Amino acid sequence: MAEQNTRICSGGPKLIFACSGAADVGAIADQAARKLTREASGKMFCLAGIGGRVDGIMKTTESAGKVLAIDGCPLDCAKNSLERAGFIRYEHLQLAGLGLEKGSSPVTEENIAKVVAKSKELLA
Repeated sequence: MAEQNTRICSGGPKLIFACSGAADVGAIADQAARKLTREASGKMFCLAGIGGRVDGIMKTTESAGKVLAIDGCPLDCAKNSLERAGFIRYEHLQLAGLGLEKGSSPVTEENIAKVVAKSKELLA
């Protein structure tokens, strides 16, 4: 299965897997992914389905044109979940790289917008 998971099709959907963890940065990642979906920049998809190896979610991800993992904190749960499921071709956004640190980054429109803007660059 790992060989199939490494393929990302150029014509498929742009999928966004966001950490939705308990920390402030997880909430920012989650809200940014939802906003990107509302704006039709990509489609937020189920990270738990990747962890659980849900057949339909795995197949849709294999056929994605682009995959973006958004991680709130340095534990990189979204990135690690994709890799453990065999996906190696994806973009990764770690919120610390944008100056958003766990425990000191309020969930504000400004912080969400910062993540949305960078995500759009990575999805382009």
